[in-house]
Formats: sequence, structure tokens, C-alpha cells
Amino acid sequence: MSQSLDQRTLTAEIAWAGRDVRIEYQWIEQVEAGQPLLIFLHEGLGSLSMWRDFPQTLCRALGCRGLVYSRPGYGQSTPRAPDEVWAPDFMHRQAHEVLPALLLALGVDTAANPPCLLGHSDGGSIALLYAARFPDRVAAAVVLAPHIRVEDVSVSSIAKARRAYLDSDLRQRLARHHTDPDSAFWGWNTIWLNPAFRSWSIELDIAAITCPLLAIQGLDDEYGTLEQIRGISRVVPQTELLELAGCGHSPHRDQPAQLISRAEEFFKDHSF
Repeated sequence: MSQSLDQRTLTAEIAWAGRDVRIEYQWIEQVEAGQPLLIFLHEGLGSLSMWRDFPQTLCRALGCRGLVYSRPGYGQSTPRAPDEVWAPDFMHRQAHEVLPALLLALGVDTAANPPCLLGHSDGGSIALLYAARFPDRVAAAVVLAPHIRVEDVSVSSIAKARRAYLDSDLRQRLARHHTDPDSAFWGWNTIWLNPAFRSWSIELDIAAITCPLLAIQGLDDEYGTLEQIRGISRVVPQTELLELAGCGHSPHRDQPAQLISRAEEFFKDHSF
């Protein structure tokens, strides 16, 4: 017998960056013995709530349970400290420090039952970095519009986002999903527009990935070219690619049916 979960938003406490940090999280769908786990990693301005109903829909389609959370600085998790400025390795730290600490706090035994990862944008990069650092603790990964290097189109679109945050209602819209929208926006925007970040690349890191990998990107992605996922396939030869027409930076919003159908095929092929 399986048991439906109460899908309330919960909080966990972890020690990170020299302080106690609150992480909001939510379990999705059902739990039964041996049921696989899919962990969702949000985009650079995302949060638990900004996924909307996509995690529930995908978990139902796959017959798995899910874990969704907001990284520090986002959603209802502990905001960035006022003087905290992210360094170019901020995604590495999320993959190597924050996610392992959260899974430990939640009692997720990734050695006995390696989870699968699904990450979007910055979350996709974090998923790749986690899978590379802990290759025996990831069963498979799906990355949506990930970044493996900084491109001119990325910087241009992020500069436009800065203007929109200052001049439009973007801050008000983000405030629906973040306790402190300035924490979320400026943490992400400042580091991406920092000249020191232009040389950021994870192409050497991801060569260590051994799990099955599906990389998906829209043909109209305003934050990156198709070289992002094609570059992954050159470094990680088992990568499967899906390039979506009529799709921008968010495949789960722009082409959810195609994404879910391909994810079902991918996980079935790899016995997830």
C-alpha cells in the first residue's frame, strides 16, 4: 500500500557558511518501499513555489516521489545576509555543500538509494556539479537549459533583467515567491554580471559524470545558445539531447507535454 503525503511546505535547519540556515522544502506524491526519488533544483530566480504544479505532474507521470526545495537566499529559506556577495563558485558550493547537508538533515540515504536530479538553469548547472562530485550517489539526471559556460547572450539577458527589476513590476511579482525578493534577485544578478564571472566554466568538472543524462533546451532560449547542451554531450558521451522548437528558457512552462513525454521515455529506458 502506498500513502499520499501531506504536501505542506516544511523547513529544515542546516549549518552552512558559518551560520544556521533555514531551508524550505516539500515532499511530492507518494511513498512506498523502494520508490525512487526525484530532486528538483530551481533556476536562478526560482523557488519552491515557482515550480507551480510541474513537480506534482511529473512525479505522477513517472510514478515516483519528489523533493522540492528553495536554496538559501530564495523563497522562504533564509535570505542572503545584507553584506553577502556570492563568489564565482556559488553554484559549486550549492552542489558540494548545501544539497548534501540538506539530504543529510532529511535522512535521505543517497548511498543506499541514489536519487535522480532535475535542474533548471542555474539548478541544472548545480545538478551537473552534484552528479560529477558524487557519481555513485545519482541514478540519473535531467537538466533544463543548464549553463556550462558564460555566453554573451546570457549576460545581455541578465542585464535586461536588472533594468526590468528597477523599472518594472518584476520586484513585486518576485515578492509573491520570495520572502526577500532583493536577496534572490541581487544575489543572482550581481554575480552573473560580475566581470570575474565571465571566465566561469564547468566543462572540466562535468567530465566526471557517469549517470544517464538528459539535457533539454529550447531553440528560443534567451539565456543561452544550444552550445550549452551540445557542449555537455561532447564532454559526457552518454548525454541524450532534446532541442525544443517554440520554447524559451523554461521548457517545463513552454513545452510541458513534450518534456514530460521525453522524461518518461528516458527514465523507463534507464529503469528508474
